[in-house]
Amino acid sequence: MVYVDDVYISTLIQNQKMTEEDKKFMLRAIELAKLGMDANAGGPFGAVVVKNGVIIGEGYNNVTSNNDPTAHAEVTAIRNACKKLGTFQLEDCIIYTSCEPCPMCLGAIYWARPKKVFFGCNREDAADIGFDDQFIYDELEKEFEQRQIKLIRLMREDALSAFNQWSKKIDKTKY
Repeated sequence: MVYVDDVYISTLIQNQKMTEEDKKFMLRAIELAKLGMDANAGGPFGAVVVKNGVIIGEGYNNVTSNNDPTAHAEVTAIRNACKKLGTFQLEDCIIYTSCEPCPMCLGAIYWARPKKVFFGCNREDAADIGFDDQFIYDELEKEFEQRQIKLIRLMREDALSAFNQWSKKIDKTKY
């Protein structure tokens, strides 16, 4: 059985029983986390994307092996699933991930629009082994001027020209 602390069990899985299929897919996500770690690809994180009971994308953390800070397990699995399906959205899909998604992965998940996400470890478990994203959550609460990495707006009027073109574009693909 995949470990989820008591607080999360009562709030996240209150009306959801773990099926054998859920267990199978979560175990695969955990296996991928270990495979990536053993291959020195990156941290111990794995994820799978499932549609209609079939894995359509999977991935493990490749941050250090690819020199890509966005190569988290969830993002890699989402990219692989979207490529396989030939779409940029994962409606009717479920993501199983070995750990609660970080802020970046959570953003990617929301953009991909799966119907559900199951996760194993939580953010506190990740922080305990050196993967602490709390500073990002804290930064998001601050005004732009107060953040560690300054966000400075430049040339808004010029940049709006692309937005204006988009709003008039007839053959655009909305998302």
